[in-house]
Amino acid sequence: MTFEPDNARSRQAGALSRRHMPTDYAISLARYTSRGTPEEARIPKDFGPRQALAGFEETYRNIIDYIVRITYRIWEDRDVEYIRNTYDDASRVYDDYGLQLGSAKIVDDTYHTTGAFSDIELIADEIIWAGDDEVGFHTSHRTIIRGTNDGPSRYGPATERKVDVLVFANCVALENEIFLEHVIYNTSSMLNQLGFDIDDMARKLASDTPAGWPRSDAVWDEQRAAARPRAPLSIAEPVAGFDVDRFARANFDALWNRRDFATLKSAYEPDFAFQGPTDRAFQGIAAYRDLLSSLFVAFPDLELQVDEVYWMGNEAEGFLVSVRWSAVGIHAGAGIYGPPTSLPVQIWGITQQQIVTGRIVAEWMLFNELDLMMQLAAGRGA
Repeated sequence: MTFEPDNARSRQAGALSRRHMPTDYAISLARYTSRGTPEEARIPKDFGPRQALAGFEETYRNIIDYIVRITYRIWEDRDVEYIRNTYDDASRVYDDYGLQLGSAKIVDDTYHTTGAFSDIELIADEIIWAGDDEVGFHTSHRTIIRGTNDGPSRYGPATERKVDVLVFANCVALENEIFLEHVIYNTSSMLNQLGFDIDDMARKLASDTPAGWPRSDAVWDEQRAAARPRAPLSIAEPVAGFDVDRFARANFDALWNRRDFATLKSAYEPDFAFQGPTDRAFQGIAAYRDLLSSLFVAFPDLELQVDEVYWMGNEAEGFLVSVRWSAVGIHAGAGIYGPPTSLPVQIWGITQQQIVTGRIVAEWMLFNELDLMMQLAAGRGA
């Protein structure tokens, strides 16, 4: 039986409108850290401009400052119990394995991780934000986790190996508390770095299931719908000129659903930089086409939907965009995930893009690759 706090549905994340998208970078991670200057610092002396933060602790000046400093305090100052001040008691966290309920579960998981990596660091690589202190602050936090596996973990005994792992945490916060989160770890990459065989680990975890796995159809539907607008902003609030929402949604539909690879030439810079799951990193549209093609071979009927889009920036300075998406399909083709199993699968991911003069110059993308392999392993009988 899954435990659910009595008030687990006390807060629902409101969908964003265009007015919630920052039109400049006055409050941004680059400004906060003085990125690229001699004064660059992860935690600066000046926390930046003050922003309306009703209900937040007075120490935080804006939403970037809040995300950076609570992360640092929890993970690197090892104040794990501070999670109880910054996560709602009834928080809903959708992670690689399913739905995790309540701040107590997050506390337990964090103690587990700090025990396995005593020198762990969580380094903010980018934070895309939108919203306000009424509808909620939506933040897409791209983080690099670094540390040495010097303690036991759910994956096995200490390996004494170092890891450098990408994570996306898309959160919604009100009054100093995160109450909704979609977090996705590059777990398959971490297992590679720790020296484990990913296929073996997928089979092991499919037999000895982590909390929340496998997710039910109801949880899957909730996960996809959380914070999703009733209608895309490109339809509900149309604008003239370049529209980030229309651009993002059209590109995902063209590439993932219609397999229109001409979109790569029209929407991406030829040498754009890509970082993705399981140590995939490359430059250029040819390698990106190969990645997508490998997924379409394995899942010929894959159907993707965009669940949420938000962004910051303007046409002169460019845009930073967060796209949360999900897909379903049947494993009907041989390829990167082995012989076809005819099993249905759930795939979800978060993509961040940098757009300059209407073209994508960089993309970071993670999807639940280990979970996907676990779904197939369970169907094969693990």
